[in-house]
Amino acid sequence: MKAQKRSTQIYAPPEPDVGRDALFVRHRHRSPRVSPSAYIAPTAVLCGDVTVGPHSRVLFGAVITAEGGPVEIGAHCVIMENAVVRGVPQHPTRLGDHVLVGPHAALTGCVIEGDSRIATGAVVFNGARVGVGAEIDFHAVVHVNTVVPAGMAVPMGWFAGGDPAELIAPGDRERIRERLGPLDYPGTVFGIGETDAPMPDIARRYARSLALHRQDQILPPHQHERLPDQPPEERPARPPGPL
Repeated sequence: MKAQKRSTQIYAPPEPDVGRDALFVRHRHRSPRVSPSAYIAPTAVLCGDVTVGPHSRVLFGAVITAEGGPVEIGAHCVIMENAVVRGVPQHPTRLGDHVLVGPHAALTGCVIEGDSRIATGAVVFNGARVGVGAEIDFHAVVHVNTVVPAGMAVPMGWFAGGDPAELIAPGDRERIRERLGPLDYPGTVFGIGETDAPMPDIARRYARSLALHRQDQILPPHQHERLPDQPPEERPARPPGPL
């Protein structure tokens, strides 16, 4: 017994490995920063100016990438399998605390204020803001420059557009088309005006921007930056249900 006590005093427990076999990438001279209490699954990718807060989880196949704008993920967030969270120029992406992002969801250049569920296959576009406690249901779309007020629920497959958001059923194509114009999707996402043939210009812009990945550096294991703070764990959560 005495020898056992001596041993625990001499040998400190190893620090948890938050991202064994995950891919951490230095991009545009910035590296991911991860809280020691977070978990990054094998096959997940964190690229560039990405911050993952305390007790957050990034699951298999998820990609969090800072493509010219930072990505900040708060505490107790869950980014589930194959979700994509992207920061872009003029539109950083910020997730407050207690945000669940379901499998195959896509978030680009948006703000999720906190206490929210972004369900499977949902899409939140550039310049959008989702208020505290709002929910974006399965395969719903929050369009560019849209504000979803606190507590609002965007139903399954519906379209949300405007400030404040107008909810439009997926079959109402005429009304969706009317809302698209004032929101300025081409200017917000691609930085171009209305043209008859925009794709050549869009493709060239994307190709020039993404060429910066040729200078990326894959970080060796355990070489990502660690956040200094680690608040105590809260009470155990209930087992997860469908997202």
